[in-house]
Amino acid sequence: MKLNELSDNPGARRPRKRLGRGAGSGLGKTSGRGHKGQKARRGVAIKGYEGGQMPLHRRLPKRGFTNIFRKTYAEVNLGRLQQAIDAGRLDAAKPVDAEALKAAGFFKSARDGVSLLAKGELTAKINISVTRASKAAVAAVEKAGGSVTIVAGRKAPEGEGASKEAKGESSGAEDAGAEA
Repeated sequence: MKLNELSDNPGARRPRKRLGRGAGSGLGKTSGRGHKGQKARRGVAIKGYEGGQMPLHRRLPKRGFTNIFRKTYAEVNLGRLQQAIDAGRLDAAKPVDAEALKAAGFFKSARDGVSLLAKGELTAKINISVTRASKAAVAAVEKAGGSVTIVAGRKAPEGEGASKEAKGESSGAEDAGAEA
């Protein structure tokens, strides 16, 4: 067999339909698009319309929920902490907090706080302050001789999630009980 004898199997490649080539072709004049209207024009896609029948996307039930009050944390792994210490971007002798991590290039913004995770290995002794930490991460830091301090994250706006006692208010029932 020679290169010039190579070809596809018969019928594997069909020529494209050539539209608008006269009445005798079967696809002349309106080129199979019917008459006038939006759908007769180029580049039209009327999606979701099923001729008056309730569209599929409206027949299917809605699913899921988006919590608009969710907190997003900047995640820091122990392995990355060790890499930054080895590279000299982070000083293990000083306390490590969100500002120090931001200066070391761990994240652009701490968002609602910093979360310490146990991926990787930590050998340096560090004192780190984070918003939250996994149990395994705390154990790994303490094993290396350091400590983990849990601090409050970004403060919620007034009235959002704060209890009456935290605001200094109390209910009438408690006051009546205290006076009697």
